Amino acid sequence: MMSRNDTNMPNFILMGLTDSEEIGRVLFLLFLLIYLINLFGNAGMILIINLDLQLHTPMYFFLSHLSFLDLGYSTVITPKTLDNLLTANKYISFMECFTQMFFFFFLDITELFLLSSMAYDRYVAICNPLQYPVVMSTRLCHALITGPYMMGFIESLFVVLYVNSFHFCKSNVIYHFFCDLTPILVLSCTDTHDTEIMVFILTSLNVMVSLSTIFVSYGSILFTILKINSSTGKRKAFSTCASHLLGVTVFYGTTTFTYLRPKKSYSLGKDHVASVFYTMVVPMLNPLIYSLRNKEVKNALIRVMQKRDGSTQLK
Repeated sequence: MMSRNDTNMPNFILMGLTDSEEIGRVLFLLFLLIYLINLFGNAGMILIINLDLQLHTPMYFFLSHLSFLDLGYSTVITPKTLDNLLTANKYISFMECFTQMFFFFFLDITELFLLSSMAYDRYVAICNPLQYPVVMSTRLCHALITGPYMMGFIESLFVVLYVNSFHFCKSNVIYHFFCDLTPILVLSCTDTHDTEIMVFILTSLNVMVSLSTIFVSYGSILFTILKINSSTGKRKAFSTCASHLLGVTVFYGTTTFTYLRPKKSYSLGKDHVASVFYTMVVPMLNPLIYSLRNKEVKNALIRVMQKRDGSTQLK
C-alpha cells in the first residue's frame, strides 16, 4: 500500500483533541466512562435479547443488530483515542488508518439503512397488526438485515480503495482524533474535488433513501394512530415508536451536521465536538433510549436475573 502511494511516510500522526496533558487525562477518564457505558449497555442489550425467549421477535432482532453496530462503531474509534490521550505516541500506520476508515464507514452506512428496516417493522406492526407475524417472516427479517450490511460493505470498500489510490505527500499529520475522510483528503497531492462531490452525492443518496423510507413509514403510522378512537390505544402506539424516533433523530441529526454541511462552514473545534458526539456519545445513548423507555426490556432483564439467581441456588 505504501509503495502504491509513492510516499515515504511510514505512519500518519493523529493530532488528537488536545496538546495539554491535564486536559488529556480528564478527557481520557470521560471517554473511558462513556465507552464502558457503551460496552456494557450494548453488550447487555444483545445478551438479554438472546437469552429471553419473549424478546425473540422482529423488533428485538433488529434492535440486537443496532446494539452490535453501535458497539463496533465505538470500538473502532475509542480505544485508539484513549491510547493517544495518555501517551506521547500518536502514530497510526497507513494500513491501520485505512482499516479504521473502512470499518467506520461500513458500520455507519449499515446503521443508516438498519434504521429504515426498523421503521418498516414498526409500520407493519401498527398499520397491519393482524398480518404482522406473516409479513415479518424470518426470511424477510434476514433480508432487511442483509441489505444494510451489503450496502455498508460495498460503499465503504469502494470509497476506501478509491482514496487509497491517491498520492499522499503534503504531510503525514492528520488534524483529527481518528482517520476520517475529510482530514485525510487534505493530505493528498491529488485533486480531490471530484472525490468530495462523489462522497457528498453518496452520503446524500444514502440519507435521502433511508429517510424517505422512515418518513413514509411514520406518515402511515401517524395516519393510523389518528384513526384510533381510544386514547389508551393512541398512547400505546406512540410509545411503541417513541424510542425509535428519538434514536433516528439523534443519529440523522449528527450525520447531517457532520457530513452534509458546506465545506466552508467547517472549523476544527466544532468538528471535533461533533465527531466526539457522533462516534462516542450517540452509540452510548441508543441502549439507554431503547431500554429506559421499554418495559419489555426491563421485564426481560428481571427474568434473566431471576433465572440466574435460581440456577445459582440450585448449585
